[in-house]
Amino acid sequence: MKIAIDGPAASGKSSVGRALARQFGCRFIETGAMYRAAALGLLRGLALEDMRLDVTADERQTLNGEDVTDRLRTPELDQMSSQVAVRADVRTKLVALQRAIAERSDVVMEGRDIGTVVLPDADVKIFLRASPAVRARRRAAERGDLDPGTTLRELTTRDERDSTRAIAPLNPAPDATIIDTDQKTLPQVISAATDLVKEHLDKRWHDV
Repeated sequence: MKIAIDGPAASGKSSVGRALARQFGCRFIETGAMYRAAALGLLRGLALEDMRLDVTADERQTLNGEDVTDRLRTPELDQMSSQVAVRADVRTKLVALQRAIAERSDVVMEGRDIGTVVLPDADVKIFLRASPAVRARRRAAERGDLDPGTTLRELTTRDERDSTRAIAPLNPAPDATIIDTDQKTLPQVISAATDLVKEHLDKRWHDV
Protein backbone atom coordinates (compact mmCIF):
# COMPACT_ATOMS: atom_id res chain seq x y z
CA MET A 1 0.00 0.00 0.00
CA LYS A 2 1.19 3.49 -0.86
CA ILE A 3 -0.18 6.50 1.02
CA ALA A 4 0.88 9.96 -0.15
CA ILE A 5 0.60 13.02 2.09
CA ASP A 6 1.43 16.41 0.64
CA GLY A 7 1.18 19.96 1.92
CA PRO A 8 3.17 23.06 2.81
CA ALA A 9 5.64 23.34 5.67
CA ALA A 10 4.16 22.94 9.18
CA SER A 11 0.80 21.71 7.90
CA GLY A 12 1.02 18.56 10.04
CA LYS A 13 2.26 16.08 7.45
CA SER A 14 4.79 14.32 9.68
CA SER A 15 2.46 13.97 12.67
CA VAL A 16 -0.37 12.62 10.55
CA GLY A 17 1.97 10.43 8.51
CA ARG A 18 3.54 8.79 11.54
CA ALA A 19 0.12 8.12 13.05
CA LEU A 20 -1.09 6.43 9.85
CA ALA A 21 2.11 4.41 9.53
CA ARG A 22 1.72 3.08 13.06
CA GLN A 23 -1.95 2.28 12.61
CA PHE A 24 -1.62 0.45 9.29
CA GLY A 25 1.80 -1.13 9.71
CA CYS A 26 3.55 0.93 7.04
CA ARG A 27 7.00 2.43 6.84
CA PHE A 28 7.01 6.20 7.29
CA ILE A 29 9.16 8.28 4.94
CA GLU A 30 9.63 12.02 5.49
CA THR A 31 11.03 13.17 2.17
CA GLY A 32 11.71 16.70 3.40
CA ALA A 33 14.31 15.29 5.77
CA MET A 34 16.01 13.63 2.80
CA TYR A 35 16.36 17.01 1.10
CA ARG A 36 17.70 18.45 4.34
CA ALA A 37 20.32 15.70 4.42
CA ALA A 38 21.30 16.51 0.84
CA ALA A 39 21.52 20.20 1.74
CA LEU A 40 23.74 19.33 4.70
CA GLY A 41 26.02 17.38 2.40
CA LEU A 42 26.33 20.38 0.08
CA LEU A 43 27.08 22.63 3.06
CA ARG A 44 29.87 20.24 3.95
CA GLY A 45 31.32 20.61 0.48
CA LEU A 46 30.30 17.19 -0.82
CA ALA A 47 29.47 16.73 -4.48
CA LEU A 48 26.03 15.23 -5.11
CA GLU A 49 27.51 12.20 -6.85
CA ASP A 50 29.60 11.50 -3.75
CA MET A 51 26.59 11.45 -1.41
CA ARG A 52 25.06 8.19 -0.23
CA LEU A 53 21.67 9.14 1.19
CA ASP A 54 19.35 6.65 2.86
CA VAL A 55 16.61 6.24 5.45
CA THR A 56 16.81 3.46 8.03
CA ALA A 57 13.85 1.34 9.10
CA ASP A 58 13.52 3.49 12.24
CA GLU A 59 13.37 6.73 10.22
CA ARG A 60 16.98 7.85 10.72
CA GLN A 61 18.52 9.88 7.92
CA THR A 62 22.01 8.83 6.90
CA LEU A 63 24.62 10.65 4.83
CA ASN A 64 27.52 8.49 3.69
CA GLY A 65 26.79 6.10 6.54
CA GLU A 66 26.60 8.81 9.22
CA ASP A 67 23.36 9.31 11.15
CA VAL A 68 22.67 13.02 10.61
CA THR A 69 19.04 13.06 11.77
CA ASP A 70 19.67 15.28 14.77
CA ARG A 71 21.56 17.84 12.67
CA LEU A 72 18.77 18.59 10.22
CA ARG A 73 16.33 20.80 12.18
CA THR A 74 17.82 24.25 11.79
CA PRO A 75 16.44 27.43 10.21
CA GLU A 76 19.38 27.39 7.78
CA LEU A 77 18.49 23.92 6.50
CA ASP A 78 14.79 24.86 6.46
CA GLN A 79 15.55 27.37 3.75
CA MET A 80 18.43 25.62 2.02
CA SER A 81 16.52 22.35 1.61
CA SER A 82 13.80 24.24 -0.26
CA GLN A 83 16.44 25.80 -2.50
CA VAL A 84 18.12 22.44 -3.10
CA ALA A 85 14.76 20.89 -3.99
CA VAL A 86 14.56 22.94 -7.21
CA ARG A 87 17.74 21.33 -8.55
CA ALA A 88 16.91 18.73 -11.18
CA ASP A 89 19.92 16.56 -10.32
CA VAL A 90 19.01 16.46 -6.62
CA ARG A 91 15.38 15.63 -7.35
CA THR A 92 16.31 12.88 -9.79
CA LYS A 93 18.53 11.24 -7.20
CA LEU A 94 16.06 11.46 -4.32
CA VAL A 95 12.91 10.62 -6.26
CA ALA A 96 14.58 7.43 -7.50
CA LEU A 97 15.49 6.51 -3.92
CA GLN A 98 11.98 7.30 -2.66
CA ARG A 99 10.35 5.18 -5.34
CA ALA A 100 12.73 2.31 -4.61
CA ILE A 101 11.74 2.40 -0.94
CA ALA A 102 8.04 2.37 -1.87
CA GLU A 103 8.58 -0.67 -4.09
CA ARG A 104 10.10 -2.63 -1.20
CA SER A 105 7.50 -1.97 1.47
CA ASP A 106 4.12 -0.49 2.35
CA VAL A 107 4.73 3.22 2.90
CA VAL A 108 3.22 6.42 4.16
CA MET A 109 5.31 9.03 2.36
CA GLU A 110 4.98 12.75 2.96
CA GLY A 111 6.35 15.75 1.13
CA ARG A 112 5.31 18.31 -1.45
CA ASP A 113 5.07 16.30 -4.67
CA ILE A 114 4.42 12.75 -3.52
CA GLY A 115 0.97 12.39 -5.05
CA THR A 116 1.86 14.32 -8.21
CA VAL A 117 5.40 13.15 -9.02
CA VAL A 118 6.97 10.58 -6.69
CA LEU A 119 4.01 8.19 -6.28
CA PRO A 120 1.36 9.22 -8.81
CA ASP A 121 -0.07 5.70 -8.46
CA ALA A 122 -0.51 5.99 -4.68
CA ASP A 123 -3.56 4.20 -3.29
CA VAL A 124 -4.52 7.15 -1.07
CA LYS A 125 -3.57 10.77 -1.69
CA ILE A 126 -4.04 13.40 1.00
CA PHE A 127 -3.24 17.09 0.81
CA LEU A 128 -3.11 18.98 4.11
CA ARG A 129 -3.92 22.66 3.89
CA ALA A 130 -3.47 25.33 6.58
CA SER A 131 -3.12 29.10 6.57
CA PRO A 132 0.37 30.62 6.91
CA ALA A 133 -0.51 32.23 10.25
CA VAL A 134 -1.64 28.94 11.80
CA ARG A 135 1.39 27.10 10.45
CA ALA A 136 3.72 29.79 11.77
CA ARG A 137 2.26 29.44 15.26
CA ARG A 138 2.69 25.68 15.12
CA ARG A 139 6.28 25.85 13.89
CA ALA A 140 7.20 28.53 16.43
CA ALA A 141 5.71 26.40 19.22
CA GLU A 142 7.73 23.39 18.07
CA ARG A 143 10.93 25.40 18.28
CA GLY A 144 10.07 27.28 21.46
CA ASP A 145 10.36 30.47 19.42
CA LEU A 146 8.86 33.54 21.06
CA ASP A 147 8.74 35.44 17.77
CA PRO A 148 6.27 33.71 15.42
CA GLY A 149 6.52 36.75 13.11
CA THR A 150 9.96 35.66 11.95
CA THR A 151 8.69 32.12 11.41
CA LEU A 152 5.76 33.49 9.39
CA ARG A 153 8.13 35.39 7.10
CA GLU A 154 10.25 32.27 6.62
CA LEU A 155 7.20 30.15 5.80
CA THR A 156 5.82 32.74 3.38
CA THR A 157 9.13 32.83 1.53
CA ARG A 158 9.25 29.08 1.37
CA ASP A 159 5.63 28.79 0.25
CA GLU A 160 6.34 31.15 -2.63
CA ARG A 161 9.42 29.18 -3.68
CA ASP A 162 7.71 25.79 -3.38
CA SER A 163 4.58 26.85 -5.25
CA THR A 164 6.27 28.61 -8.16
CA ARG A 165 9.30 26.40 -8.79
CA ALA A 166 9.48 25.01 -12.30
CA ILE A 167 10.17 21.45 -11.13
CA ALA A 168 7.43 19.64 -9.19
CA PRO A 169 5.69 22.66 -7.64
CA LEU A 170 3.57 22.31 -4.52
CA ASN A 171 0.05 21.50 -5.75
CA PRO A 172 -2.53 18.91 -4.75
CA ALA A 173 -2.93 16.00 -7.13
CA PRO A 174 -6.24 16.12 -9.03
CA ASP A 175 -7.39 12.98 -7.21
CA ALA A 176 -6.15 13.99 -3.75
CA THR A 177 -8.49 14.58 -0.83
CA ILE A 178 -7.83 18.01 0.69
CA ILE A 179 -8.08 18.31 4.47
CA ASP A 180 -8.12 21.85 5.83
CA THR A 181 -6.49 21.71 9.26
CA ASP A 182 -6.95 25.31 10.45
CA GLN A 183 -9.99 24.56 12.58
CA LYS A 184 -9.14 20.95 13.41
CA THR A 185 -7.14 19.43 16.23
CA LEU A 186 -4.41 16.95 15.36
CA PRO A 187 -6.55 13.97 16.50
CA GLN A 188 -9.35 15.20 14.24
CA VAL A 189 -7.02 15.42 11.24
CA ILE A 190 -5.61 11.97 11.96
CA SER A 191 -9.14 10.59 12.26
CA ALA A 192 -10.14 12.07 8.89
CA ALA A 193 -7.01 10.66 7.22
CA THR A 194 -7.55 7.27 8.86
CA ASP A 195 -11.08 7.13 7.47
CA LEU A 196 -9.73 7.70 3.95
CA VAL A 197 -7.32 4.79 4.27
CA LYS A 198 -10.01 2.54 5.71
CA GLU A 199 -12.29 3.42 2.79
CA HIS A 200 -9.58 2.36 0.38
CA LEU A 201 -8.95 -0.91 2.21
CA ASP A 202 -12.68 -1.68 2.35
CA LYS A 203 -13.02 -1.05 -1.37
CA ARG A 204 -9.98 -3.17 -2.15
CA TRP A 205 -11.38 -6.01 -0.01
CA HIS A 206 -14.74 -5.91 -1.79
CA ASP A 207 -13.06 -5.77 -5.20
CA VAL A 208 -11.10 -8.98 -4.59
